[in-house]
Amino acid sequence: MNDSVKKIQEMLDDGTAALVTNAPNRFYLTDFNNDAGCVFITRHFAVFFTDFRYIEAAAKISSIPVLESKRLFDEINEQIDKHRIKKILIETDFVTMQVFTRMQESLAAEVLASDILSKKLKELRSVKCKTELQLIEKAQELTDETFSYILPRIEVGRREKDIMLDMELFMRKMGSEGVSFDFIVVSGKNTSLPHGVPSEKRIEKGDFVTMDFGAVIGGYRSDMTRTVAVGFATDEQKAVYSTVLKAQTSAINEIKAGKRCCDIDKTARDIIERIYPNTFGHGLGHSVGIEIHESPAFNTRDDTVLQENTVMTVEPGIYLADRFGVRIEDMVIVKANGVKNITKSSKELLIL
Repeated sequence: MNDSVKKIQEMLDDGTAALVTNAPNRFYLTDFNNDAGCVFITRHFAVFFTDFRYIEAAAKISSIPVLESKRLFDEINEQIDKHRIKKILIETDFVTMQVFTRMQESLAAEVLASDILSKKLKELRSVKCKTELQLIEKAQELTDETFSYILPRIEVGRREKDIMLDMELFMRKMGSEGVSFDFIVVSGKNTSLPHGVPSEKRIEKGDFVTMDFGAVIGGYRSDMTRTVAVGFATDEQKAVYSTVLKAQTSAINEIKAGKRCCDIDKTARDIIERIYPNTFGHGLGHSVGIEIHESPAFNTRDDTVLQENTVMTVEPGIYLADRFGVRIEDMVIVKANGVKNITKSSKELLIL
């Protein structure tokens, strides 16, 4: 049994169980990554229910006992009766009203509309253990390799889509289990779209090209953004790039355990707003792990106090509508007196 399950058990009394159905949370608790099943946890017992498709593989990998499920609610009720459970905690940030109603009707215990379990799982997942950090660093190493690979292949006349596919194929060949998210590769005016989609547009001289991408190793993800220029960069492009880089560097220098997320966001946001007001509309960053967006987040609203070994992105941007944009993103591991920056690719403005 891994430590995460034990920590869930510590919050339960003898008459209360936790029912975990969200796939990333199941993976976190069992070490087995699949799309079906649930984890049932009491103060002294834990079991992973999954169906016939996964039972053999899960039994070899799961850190807790595995049972094949055919009629899930009946099987959960057997455990409720066996362990004398009166109340069940669920993931209120994930379970739909439809599923919640069905649970209430089908389970032989009171299903609580409480966010205790959701908050606990977010808290646990926000601080990474040694193994998790190693997997994330390996994913980021592959992401850096992909950036080095693609730079000489960004050429005038090449489509955004082709660059994206080239990056993804290389990453998978080099060992990535998939892509961390749908890659963003945009150029020219498209770089003013923070979440632009790779298109048929061909690279032109004078374009900025923004690439936002990441790898997956052992079920854990990386996230990185770089913006480069093709052929030349105007004085205005250089000024915008310099401002984004200054905002990012200043924010990274402020990060350490004990700082509030919203204060880190403010450090970068103030620098950009003074020169380019209303051009930085998204948060400064987010935690990364099993999912690409985890808690906490660097934004104006999140007052979470950073803890050591939380992994965060730092990704300020400036977006000039219908003209161009710049984003620079690193992943850092929060430490007691600063950060470990695990993104190694150059952040100087590259003109290809």
